[in-house]
Amino acid sequence: MDRVALRGLKARGHHGVFPKEREEGQTFIVDLVLGLDTRPAAAADDLTKTVHYGVVAEEVVAVVQGEPVDLIETLAERIAQRCLEHEGVEEVEVVVHKPDAPITVPFDDVTITITRSRA
Repeated sequence: MDRVALRGLKARGHHGVFPKEREEGQTFIVDLVLGLDTRPAAAADDLTKTVHYGVVAEEVVAVVQGEPVDLIETLAERIAQRCLEHEGVEEVEVVVHKPDAPITVPFDDVTITITRSRA
């Protein structure tokens, strides 16, 4: 299986369990790895035979900016399901970063990584 990766998609969302997170929002960063067979697209040099990563990027940002959820696990699941709606995408790895998580000690990042497939 081939891989198409998108790294560092940024969007502001209002996800979290605390009222401040819901009210003020924060930046979330998403990394994706889409698993698909790119041979038909390469053979025909045809965008319609692969995944349009620009469209995927816009859809992922819309999910992050959309309906708030409590957990980044839920957000990651919603992103994965949206990616799998694209014809040809057989598998997706989603990493959601929450660099401004409400943690009281110094830290660099909080992430959740999930892998989902059609099978």
